[in-house]
Amino acid sequence: MSERPVIAVVYDRGSASLLDIVDGLTPLGDPVLALWPGDHADEVEPLAEELARIVRLDAADHDVSARLLAAHAPDAIVTFSESLLSATAEIAARLGLPYHSPATVELLRDKYAQRRRLRERGADSVRSFAVRRPGDWAEAVTAVGLPAVLKPLCGEGSRSTHLIEDAEQGAALVTELLSGTGGENSLVLEEYLRGRDCGPFGDHISVESAVTGGRVSHWAVTGKFPLEPPFREVGHLRPAPLAEAERAAALDVVTAALHALDITTGITHTELKLTADGPRIIEVNGRLGGFQTQLASLAGDFDAVTLAGRVALGEDVSQVRADERRVVFARAVPAPPGGGTYVAVHGLRDALAVDGVRNVVVPHSPGARLPVGVQTGELAWVEGAVADHHAMRQAVERALSLLSFTVEGPDGERRIVTSEGVAPPVPAG
Repeated sequence: MSERPVIAVVYDRGSASLLDIVDGLTPLGDPVLALWPGDHADEVEPLAEELARIVRLDAADHDVSARLLAAHAPDAIVTFSESLLSATAEIAARLGLPYHSPATVELLRDKYAQRRRLRERGADSVRSFAVRRPGDWAEAVTAVGLPAVLKPLCGEGSRSTHLIEDAEQGAALVTELLSGTGGENSLVLEEYLRGRDCGPFGDHISVESAVTGGRVSHWAVTGKFPLEPPFREVGHLRPAPLAEAERAAALDVVTAALHALDITTGITHTELKLTADGPRIIEVNGRLGGFQTQLASLAGDFDAVTLAGRVALGEDVSQVRADERRVVFARAVPAPPGGGTYVAVHGLRDALAVDGVRNVVVPHSPGARLPVGVQTGELAWVEGAVADHHAMRQAVERALSLLSFTVEGPDGERRIVTSEGVAPPVPAG
């Protein structure tokens, strides 16, 4: 009997939890959890040691990290963390394992380089300009025009992403973001893609794809709920409510983009805007998309982490498709952009009793600090499975009407937060 394959996972926070990763990969082989140094690694190490063999990587030296992993003779490598794509590619190259090449990861991580490559190879033509210092702003506006989207050159989760409609407002924001306290060292200004009218649904989707040996297959098209301003994701659903012609056009656009970026092995998550002129690329990401593990579990069709593991092992997954006979969803209650401290949830039992709701996930414990900023963040999310999109809207609206949260703001005032926003301070006593 041959030995089981060894699958190295370069691990930090990402689109799959530690338990989901181990559960999903164990049917395929033996996972080795390669923990990236930091607070999260320190936090999860005791649990990781109970679940699988672990390695503590060296953040400063990819050669050392590769040698540490080589001792476990991995047959495949994967990460579910956007911030670790580059490190994983470097380690994979040193170990001779199939993965995104370092050159491809540079295109996946650097949003300006990605736009430039897509234009050069005729896959998409969105105007963009790199803003590395405040003095670049005037030239960026001339090249791109307004309105436009300003976002980090390398980022995730809608961090520091803003719609710019006024040049002076944009100049001030660029100066703030690129200052020592702004948190960004480079930005990109992109043409604003105006979505078509999509009714009660979001005017954007994502296409979930797998590439093995250069062969592209698409295993799901994910619909979205309308964004919270400026560009905060609040939920995902499958199947996306698209006409067949628009769905086919979206798949063609993504296939062209993945080939343009020289992707040969790996899972990808491509976000698109649905415009009056057809689907357009927002960005291509080189890892499993957020909430894909939950949606796949709700649909009961296959394990998304297992699929990523099969791709890493070089298996043919071209026939894998999401089960679209029911509508599955994960709809979030966004955390307030002003941050604060999570205090309590209300109405949880009633929301769980709503027909079609399978679970309500509250990721915070009382006393947890909520991040400040416009990035995507959740107080909770409602998961469910129903017969159709109409039933989904009813279930979501009912569950959200029952849920509320107490959050103590940075000013010390306690407020009730719902899916509709933040209420005035709660009176003392």
